[in-house]
Amino acid sequence: METLVDDVLRAEARRFRLRFGCEHCAHHEVDRGRCAEGFPNDAHRDVHLEATTRVVFCKSFELA
Repeated sequence: METLVDDVLRAEARRFRLRFGCEHCAHHEVDRGRCAEGFPNDAHRDVHLEATTRVVFCKSFELA
């Protein structure tokens, strides 16, 4: 799911310490840099909200 990033989302992400990238997901294989469930993850890795206008959420994200 793709979501536009605006100042409101940036502020809420900071305030609530929102996590949504592969680096914070239980399915992320750190050693291999890939998703254990086989989903493509380029759009979900190393996302910096301050430097982007959109974020792509993974349907299988599970906070680790």
